[in-house]
Amino acid sequence: MTAATPHATSYAQPFARTDRTAFGLWWWTVDHWLLGGVAALMFLGVALSFASSPAAAQRIGIDNELHFAIRMCIFSGLGAAILLFSSMMSPRGVRRVAFFTFAVSILIMIALPFIGHSAKGAQRWLQLGGFGLQPSEFVKPALVVLASWMFAEGQKGQGVPGVSIAFFMYLLTVGLLLIQPDVGQTVLTTIAFGACFFMAGVPLRWILGLGVVAVSGLVSTYFLFDHVAQRVQKFLGAEAADTTQIDRASDAIAAGGLFGAGPGEGVMKRHVPDLHTDFIYSVGAEEYGLLFSLLLIGLFAFVTVRGLYKAMRLSDPFEQVAAAGLFVLFAQQAFINIAVNLNLIPTKGMTLPFISYGGSSMLAMGLTLGLALALTRKRPGAYAQTEGLAPTRAFQ
Repeated sequence: MTAATPHATSYAQPFARTDRTAFGLWWWTVDHWLLGGVAALMFLGVALSFASSPAAAQRIGIDNELHFAIRMCIFSGLGAAILLFSSMMSPRGVRRVAFFTFAVSILIMIALPFIGHSAKGAQRWLQLGGFGLQPSEFVKPALVVLASWMFAEGQKGQGVPGVSIAFFMYLLTVGLLLIQPDVGQTVLTTIAFGACFFMAGVPLRWILGLGVVAVSGLVSTYFLFDHVAQRVQKFLGAEAADTTQIDRASDAIAAGGLFGAGPGEGVMKRHVPDLHTDFIYSVGAEEYGLLFSLLLIGLFAFVTVRGLYKAMRLSDPFEQVAAAGLFVLFAQQAFINIAVNLNLIPTKGMTLPFISYGGSSMLAMGLTLGLALALTRKRPGAYAQTEGLAPTRAFQ
């Protein structure tokens, strides 16, 4: 008596190439190396939050030593969910989400002078219960996507004033940032917008003109904003300048040596202001040493280089410029934070992506990399047949 032939299953196994569910299609089209790099950064961010939370809570007077670590775990989970959801979108979905995010962020930024929460001489947050929403974090990736879209539309030569619309959105964003004021986010936004402008293939004279205007605007902030002048003076070593913040961070980094003091064993970190946010890098350097610091920098560099490589191989002008602009935004924010910690540039309250504590930063960075992953997914005709593409020439 022969055994009955088992019936073939009518469904695909999870993670199999034949899995045609939304998750299955996403898994086999998203770049796994980029996904792994981002996941590693988020894991390290949670780990460092447990190292910084007790000292940060003590400085502020919070009884629960794990207050910031617990909230960081929640923010990381929400950021991962946003990244997963946004990375499943089509390019059309990316544009729609960017438009909605930009519109809502701009409306909130317009209302901030009237209903915003003030802290450290700036009015950048909308208080929602126990959560402070910072709309400038979300407007950056949205602007990059929309500006890239407008540059691509202008390239088609169908009468759409793409360049004019892109510059209007940029000037509106920068104007609202300076009202808060937030010079650091203005600089970061300008760099990302300029990168999109360059990658869209504009003539060199336009790039030089934008560069001159940007440098002139940056210099003028020294005379317009007292806090900018004070930070520059600190960086240049003025005798009357208070350099306590960066001095304590430098002491913590130096105390770590090659291998660090060990998890939870850092001492100098207790004297670092904002150790769980702007100066989380110094905490990692003290407790895990120089090798860990280089590993962290290497992870940021890997995600950036891999992302730019994938972006430059895309065949669609919009997808190419938008994806590259998002990775530039990610890289520049990491560079500014680490450079401040190493006393290479004047101090600026800029979070380290996925590492620093902060709800708005974590959620917005999840959106930023989620949109970038969506644009670099494998789709029919998405990638050029050659190994690389020259930047598109949108303004010939």
